[in-house]
Amino acid sequence: MQTEKEDEDDTSPEEYVALSDFTGSGSEQLSFSTGDKLLVHAKSSAEWWWAELEGVIGYVPASYLCKDAAEEEDISLEDPWQDEEYFGSYGTLRLHLEMLSDRSRTETYRQVILSNSSSLRNKVVMDLGCGTGIISLFCAQLAQPSKVYAVEASSMAEYTRQLVKQNGCEEVVTVLQGRAEELELPEQVDILVSEWMGNCLLFEFMVESVLVARDRWLRNGGIMWPSSAAFTLVPCQAESYYAEKMAFWESPYGLDFTPLQILAQQEFFTKPKFSHILEPNDCLSAPCDVICLDMYTLQVTDLEEMKGEFQFCVERSGVFHGFTAWFTVHFESLEAGGATAELNTGPSSESTHWKQTLFMLDRPISVCTGDSISGSIVLRRNPVWRRHMTVTLLWTISSCSEDTDNCQAGRKSFPMWR
Repeated sequence: MQTEKEDEDDTSPEEYVALSDFTGSGSEQLSFSTGDKLLVHAKSSAEWWWAELEGVIGYVPASYLCKDAAEEEDISLEDPWQDEEYFGSYGTLRLHLEMLSDRSRTETYRQVILSNSSSLRNKVVMDLGCGTGIISLFCAQLAQPSKVYAVEASSMAEYTRQLVKQNGCEEVVTVLQGRAEELELPEQVDILVSEWMGNCLLFEFMVESVLVARDRWLRNGGIMWPSSAAFTLVPCQAESYYAEKMAFWESPYGLDFTPLQILAQQEFFTKPKFSHILEPNDCLSAPCDVICLDMYTLQVTDLEEMKGEFQFCVERSGVFHGFTAWFTVHFESLEAGGATAELNTGPSSESTHWKQTLFMLDRPISVCTGDSISGSIVLRRNPVWRRHMTVTLLWTISSCSEDTDNCQAGRKSFPMWR
C-alpha cells in the first residue's frame, strides 16, 4: 500500500489537476478521480510522476494530469490529436522505410489486390493514409480500377504525387492531401482500403479516421479492407527481459543493488514493451482472441472503451512474467468462393514491423500445468489525448494442485502514448 510521505524535497511540489479517473495497480501506483488536485513532487520520467493525494503518495501517469484548473478549462485550445507531431513523423522516410521493408505486411496487401483483381476492375477505390502510395500503385497496376483516391494527410503527399507519375499511374490515381474528417471526394467509393493498425491494434487510433471515411464515402454494399480484426493475448514467460531489467540489480559486479529494483520496476515494467519478439515456446498456454472488430459495424463511440475476457489453461509449468499481445486482420474476398486473406502479427507467423507487445507483471509467478489464468482486459481511450490509451489487465490464477489452496489475483494498468 502507499505510505505517508516522510521526507520533504528541497523543491516545492507543483499542483496538478486530474483529467480522468485512474486506478493504480500494485503498491507503488496512486489512484485518483477526475478533478482531484495532486501535488507532484518529482517528474521521474516523461511517463510517470511521483505525486501525493491526501497524504498518500505513489506514481501517476503524467498524461492524466494538467497544470491547474484554468488549464483544464482551456484544454480544448490544445490539439488533442497531436496532429503536428503525428503527421510530421509520416512526413519523413523513417517510418515509410520501416513499413515498406515489412514484407509480410506489404505483400499481404499486394496479394489481396492481385487475387481480387477481376472484381476490382472498373471500381472506385479509396486508399486512406496512403503514405508513399504503394497500395494505390498496386491497385492501378494489378487490378485496373476506374479510379483510386490516394489520401494522405502528411507532407509525404507531395512525393506520392511524384511517385504516381513516375510509375505511369496518374490517369488512375489521384492523390489528395488532407484528413479524412475534412476530405471531399467527387463520388462514393466501392472499396475502402487502409493500413490503419497500430501497436495493440488500436494505438494512435487511425481507425477512427477510417470509420469516418467509411460513413461518409463508402457506398452501400461497399467493401472494407481489412474487413475484420482480432486482438490476441497469451500469458507468457519473459525470462531474458526480466533478467536484463530486474534481476541484473541483484549482484552487479558482486555488489548488492537490490534497492534499485523498485525504481527499475517503475521504469521498465509500468509501460508496455513494444517490438517484443515472443518465442512460441515461451507461451504458457494457447492464445485467445479477446477483442474482435467488425469493420462494417464498428462505431467511433465503441473506441472509447473495449473489454475482453480470457480463460487460459496453463499447458506447461513455468514462470508467468506477463502477457503478450498481437493482432490479426482479415480481408474478405470479392471473388465468388474466394478465400479470406489474413495478416497475422503473432509469434508463429512471419515477423512484421509491429512484432508483439509485452505487458510485464510487477513480479513473476510460478505456475504449473493445469493451472487456470482467467480475467479481463480493457482498452480505454485517453479522454483528452485522443491517440493515447490505457490497457488494464485483471487476472486470477487458480491452482489445480490439491496441496495449494490459494488463488492469486492481480491488476495492472499500462498507459500508452506517443
